[in-house]
Amino acid sequence: MDEKKTSLYDVHVRYGGKMVPFAGYLLPVQYDGYGVIQEHMAVRRDCGLFDVSHMGEILCEGEGALENLNYLLTNDFTNMRDGQARYSPMCNENGGVVDDLIVYKVRDNHYFIVVNAASKDKDFAWMLEHQRGGAKFRDISDNVGQIALQGPKARGILGRIAGDEVIPEKYYSCIFEGEAAGIRCVISRTGYTGEDGFELYMAAGDAPALWEALMEAGREEGLIPCGLGARDTLRLEAAMPLYGHEMDDTISPLETGLSFAVKMQKNFIGRDALEKQGTPSRKRVGLKVTGRGIIREQAGVYAGDGKIGVATSGTHAPYLGYPVAMALLQAEEAVPGRRVEAEVRGRRVEAEIVELPFYKR
Repeated sequence: MDEKKTSLYDVHVRYGGKMVPFAGYLLPVQYDGYGVIQEHMAVRRDCGLFDVSHMGEILCEGEGALENLNYLLTNDFTNMRDGQARYSPMCNENGGVVDDLIVYKVRDNHYFIVVNAASKDKDFAWMLEHQRGGAKFRDISDNVGQIALQGPKARGILGRIAGDEVIPEKYYSCIFEGEAAGIRCVISRTGYTGEDGFELYMAAGDAPALWEALMEAGREEGLIPCGLGARDTLRLEAAMPLYGHEMDDTISPLETGLSFAVKMQKNFIGRDALEKQGTPSRKRVGLKVTGRGIIREQAGVYAGDGKIGVATSGTHAPYLGYPVAMALLQAEEAVPGRRVEAEVRGRRVEAEIVELPFYKR
């Protein structure tokens, strides 16, 4: 299958992006002259710019849109204000996770949903299969570009090309009728890095002009382009779960620590299965590597000779300066401060169970 290109492909090449296939697209993993660590540190200290146009965007509209979302997703969307965003897992009948996503309320009976790139087609098919009560789901991903501006200087940089009235003040809120550098866009105060920042949605064809306007506005603030590599190390340091790693069709949202987004008092797909499962038997935890080596996904985690779970993601954490991993462990074994070992290429690497997140701004 040929990989698709986002509308920013030529911009990445011009900026020295090292292009790799990811979720059906060709995207920059890092940029010449920077690299993952420098890009990561720019976001923690100054600001970074990401192309996230590969993400999926789906509309849910019509009478019954709210009821349909409440049935489909584990979170409750009843009391949302216009312009508010809310995170939610979407479960299958067995209580496993189909995907995790963000829902924005545009207005009554009109919702904008952002889903993971690799799961977009599966998610949309699942939504259509469970479309009911006069609600209609529509996939608009191919027409939408998405750029993420992330880091402590994001607000100041965006303020140079957008008026205060279109910059959302609250985390997890957005302005739908926004404009930046004269380009119409949705401006959302959200992100996947553990820093303050914004995600901007615009017509795909407008993405290159908005990218250049942001780069120009952030030139003196240390803004640099960032690739998939830094996106992953940043989210891991901030202990943000990634679909296909910390959750999947066999891992429940309660096991991976997302109970805040699971409202058991309402009816949703998978609720009965979650109720039947009772207290989760597994728990997502952090591992701080104290030995030598990096614990990667799928590495077995041991207490003595007994296997107590498996690592779900791992990397060297650039800002913290040591390797970390997230793991799904037997709940009774997941005690902070406990020493464990992970199996890495046939040898054991020592680690300590720690509370999440590893990094908090």
